Amino acid sequence: MTLFLIAISTALFTFLGGFFSLRFKDKTHLITGFSAGAVIGVAFFDLLPEALDISSMYPILFVTGVVALGFILYLILDRMFVLHSHTDNTCLENIEHNHEHSNRGTLRASSLSFHSFLDGLGIGLAFKVSPVLGAVVAVAVLAHDFSDGINTVTAIFKAGGNKKQAMRWLLVNAFTPVLGIILSVFITVQESTLGLVLALFAGFFLYIGASDLVPESYHAHPTKWTTIATILGVAFIFIVINLAQ
Repeated sequence: MTLFLIAISTALFTFLGGFFSLRFKDKTHLITGFSAGAVIGVAFFDLLPEALDISSMYPILFVTGVVALGFILYLILDRMFVLHSHTDNTCLENIEHNHEHSNRGTLRASSLSFHSFLDGLGIGLAFKVSPVLGAVVAVAVLAHDFSDGINTVTAIFKAGGNKKQAMRWLLVNAFTPVLGIILSVFITVQESTLGLVLALFAGFFLYIGASDLVPESYHAHPTKWTTIATILGVAFIFIVINLAQ
């Protein structure tokens, strides 16, 4: 019953974040700045500490190496397989540019959704260890599910997507943690393996935040308020995760 309520809550918090982003679409540069800080904060204050903690049997340099691997893999995906060179023909260039942005939005949203799936899986596995640990992990996940909703909608809009596409990916992101929680009931994953997966996604999120969302947030906008929004995003995740511990 407890896991069921938590599963519903993860979906609800993600939807709330997404609807917030849709409601204040005219402030997307500020939302993007906040999202950048939140993504970076999740990587530094949630994913990386958890990865180091539950992968303590590995050398620290190995775990941080996996983080770097995640960063590099996402860089390769972004630069080599998602981005495409432009042609000299203006019409073809515009079509390719739109396709490039659509692919980038799909890549970002897919990464966020898979991370949400791992969140749900982490909640379920934590409850198998102890109810207290499960509750702490659940609170931390719920805290940044709101940001996940914002991040998903922002990623689609920044990639040139429309409201229908944003809602579709928001729906996916909202229910992937529910699937993760359900799956955790039937499988057992070694903590060390889960830790390395978290480290990999820490690298993904560092790339998304620092190399993608931060530059997008202040593009054609004053940097003052977007910078403040980014700092607030980092601070928000830091405070919430500390309160959840």
